[in-house]
Amino acid sequence: MSASKPSVLYQDVPLNAVGIQSRSSVTPIQIWAFFGGLILAFQCYVWLRWITGPYFVRVPTGVSDPPLYMKTILSIWTAVILIGLPIGIYYFIVRPWRQERRITTDGMLLVACGLLFFQDPLLNYFNTWSTYNTWMWNMGSWVQHVPGWVSYGEPGAMMAEPILMNAPGYSYGVLLCTILGCWVMRRAKMRWPNISNLSLIGVLVVWTFFFDLVIEGLFLMPMGLFTYPGAIQSWSINAGTYYQWPIYEGLMWGGVQAGLCSLRYFTDDRGRTFVERGSERLQGGFVKQQITRFLAIFAACSMFFFVCYNLPAQWFAMHADPWPEDIQKRSYFTMGICGEGTGRLCPHPALPIEQKNSAYIDADGRVVLPPGVELPKIIPYDRGAH
Repeated sequence: MSASKPSVLYQDVPLNAVGIQSRSSVTPIQIWAFFGGLILAFQCYVWLRWITGPYFVRVPTGVSDPPLYMKTILSIWTAVILIGLPIGIYYFIVRPWRQERRITTDGMLLVACGLLFFQDPLLNYFNTWSTYNTWMWNMGSWVQHVPGWVSYGEPGAMMAEPILMNAPGYSYGVLLCTILGCWVMRRAKMRWPNISNLSLIGVLVVWTFFFDLVIEGLFLMPMGLFTYPGAIQSWSINAGTYYQWPIYEGLMWGGVQAGLCSLRYFTDDRGRTFVERGSERLQGGFVKQQITRFLAIFAACSMFFFVCYNLPAQWFAMHADPWPEDIQKRSYFTMGICGEGTGRLCPHPALPIEQKNSAYIDADGRVVLPPGVELPKIIPYDRGAH
């Protein structure tokens, strides 16, 4: 469904024939693609360092054993997610290519959303306030190779990503949510024909909030996939439990979905998204044109995730509440970064935020310095000769 008119800027008018200077050689799609290429190159660099470095090791479950229901559901859900990936690739990429010899916007979004998996753990950049269940297969994560990363972590005790579930889940899972969101926008437009685009996006944010509450707060979290131990409990549902769900999670993810749905929904009469403006002026063959399209779409998707989710998430991380006992008593949720047997207290407002190379306060209240590090000394003021 098209929700915008193609600009007259892109009509095929022989401007040079009437003495008007030719348009700029740089088009909007090329600018978006440039930044998409930078982001993709950065992600590949960080992933390569992770795979070839010391942090590519499993974060163990610990002494606690998840309940049978949790292990059963997680195993079944992982299998379903893995089976769905080739189906999604066929449906959104292979079949359209065989039928029309083209790569659709949904095919581009399938790959672009899959690459958003890179940003998933970045909410813990300054302070660890979200954890995954380490009973699931993992090889740690790449976060310690992200430039400037602050939160504590070491090989075998760090943010752990369940790759088998999250990587495919981000690809076709987020795409299906985006398609569903576009359907909601169409229904809203039919119900209120005169609704403005901004109000239409507002309807989508409200829808996504409640959708995320059901999917995350009432399903994924109770089944034990992940937790928000640092959630502000006065702003959370089921506060104090391992499945406490902060309401701002729904708002942040609602912003991401609003961006993704708007990208897919508001297209011109040729089906082009706003980042593909100027695509008809691209030079080169089919492959170059499709790569440029993909990088532009990927840049927009990355921007939505970073701006709407990971930036505000840092504020909530810096104002996190104490970790509930219901989480601290389950070693498969603490990821080995704190709690019993680690000598480290879990994040708490009464404690300094621990950095990976900083001192920390142990369970006995003592300051523990990293090996080879000494406490800084107070330098007396220069009071002059007298």
